[in-house]
This record gives sequence, C-alpha cells and structure tokens, in this order.
Amino acid sequence: MAAEKILVTEDSSVIQNITRKVLEFQQYQVVLAKNGQEALEELTKRDYDAVLLDITMPIMDGFKCIKAIRAMENEKKANIPVIAVTGNAKNYSAEEFKALGFTEFIQKPLNFDSLVEVVNKVVRG
Repeated sequence: MAAEKILVTEDSSVIQNITRKVLEFQQYQVVLAKNGQEALEELTKRDYDAVLLDITMPIMDGFKCIKAIRAMENEKKANIPVIAVTGNAKNYSAEEFKALGFTEFIQKPLNFDSLVEVVNKVVRG
C-alpha cells in the first residue's frame, strides 16, 4: 500500500524538518510548502491525504489558504482534511477553527505525540 501523502505548510524550516521526520517515521510521505500560495499550487498538481497548515505565514496565511482550499472546484480536494497549526490558539476556539473550514487544530509549540495522533485520526481513521 502506498504511503499516505501529507502536505506540511509551514514557514519555519526548523518546524518543517522536525515535522517531516516525525511523520516519515509514521510511514507518511511528506511534501513541504513555505506558505499558503505554495500549498495551493501543490494541491492543484497532486492529490494529498491531509494538509497541515500553519496560520501565520508570509505571502498567504492559513486563513486565506483554507478559504481557497474549500472553494476549489475539485470536490475531493475541496474536502481534504486540513489541520490548523497555530501559536495563537488561545485567540480562537475549536468551534471557530471548524467554522473556518479546518478539520482539526494543533497548538504550537508542537507536541509531536499529539501531532501524530491528530494526523492518524484524520487520515487513517
């Protein structure tokens, strides 16, 4: 069985690399994007099983990106599980993230056990 593909959208190369290592250890295939615009370009080119989406990024932030993802014409892509990754979770409730279109959210600093748990839940059930 082919490994599930995760698009990790994060502007911090340190967080990108640690997240990639953690998810690859869980047998996921990981592709990296530095901002929401790169994530959208990736999503139009390939199919993914889930997107990890940082909220605060240059060029296109996670809020603009989730709106664009949910508005995609391809229904499968528009409904992809998207996990918000944020250092500002205290400013938003779980209900607000869900209302914006996110499937789940994870708070920074990342707890990698929680990351794996949430990704497994949305991708593998």
